[in-house]
Amino acid sequence: MYSSSVADAPLVREPLHAPVAHLIRAGIVEGIHYGSVVVLGADGEVQFQLGDIEAAFYPRSALKPVQAVAMVRAGLPLDGELLSLAAASHSGEERHLAGTRRILELAGLAESDLRNVPDLPFDPVVRDAWVREGRMPSRLAQNCSGKHAAMLYTAKLNGWSLDDYLDPAHPLQQAIAEIVEDLTGQRVAQVTVDGCGAPLFSVSLHGLARATTRIVTAEPGTPEARVADAMREHAEMASGSGRDVAALMRAVPGLLAKDGFEGVQVAALPDGRAVAVKIADGANRARIPVVAAAVARAGVDPAVLGEFAGEPLLGGGRPVGWVRPVRALDPATASV
Repeated sequence: MYSSSVADAPLVREPLHAPVAHLIRAGIVEGIHYGSVVVLGADGEVQFQLGDIEAAFYPRSALKPVQAVAMVRAGLPLDGELLSLAAASHSGEERHLAGTRRILELAGLAESDLRNVPDLPFDPVVRDAWVREGRMPSRLAQNCSGKHAAMLYTAKLNGWSLDDYLDPAHPLQQAIAEIVEDLTGQRVAQVTVDGCGAPLFSVSLHGLARATTRIVTAEPGTPEARVADAMREHAEMASGSGRDVAALMRAVPGLLAKDGFEGVQVAALPDGRAVAVKIADGANRARIPVVAAAVARAGVDPAVLGEFAGEPLLGGGRPVGWVRPVRALDPATASV
């Protein structure tokens, strides 16, 4: 199913995205969201593709499960809620802050050792409460703090320097890059800086889906399986209590899902069927229904995915339209 060799890096080019969702208001297509979608079968082969799945792109936080696997391979001893948090784009709820503090305590470190950017909580309700209470942006509240705490813990366990743990040349980041290439099956095309300050590795959408498949199909007890189990069993720690990605994992038993900024998401079933989505304009309103359609295209009963059809478009305070995936994503159009 998978080659032991690593292929060349994907080409850096303008992605040839295709329409993936229509904004329909009162029966008229008012707008079009472009993007790319890939669906892999349980054998790892491409069963469906739309747009450009081979161009280099930035997976953003959808790569965090791979980063977490790399840290576990490097000796990170976390499991359960704390390992899920290490792969999280969390909402800034108190449980997320407490979990990040716990990881730092296990490492013998403090919030001041974090090098992610200070921010307010990601969840709008939590953020509004934070502002009302007069609380300032902090590194702990920023949605990647769990990952950064785990990076620090991994670095300390290996005797690596801490102040520069975000440098792409740091042994930690070199170890992560190696696992990114191992699991995606391709060389990294380019390295830049993610919003939180950590190195961000460019792969292809196809490679991202392939990495997610390898994580969910790994043997029990392996670093990959530990990360997958932690995220599935503690979906709210990997995201938040009100997040659609956690709701999707609850709705589909055994599904591993991870979202990322700029309209990226991956999802994979235990047998290896996987999807990866990139919305070109980064719109969440398109990401959610397109991911649901892709998961249905992978074989999940559409009846369990109804809550992910997308929010209605309002006119005068009442629903007058929807964002709907293009017809090509409808499972009914599949040839098999």
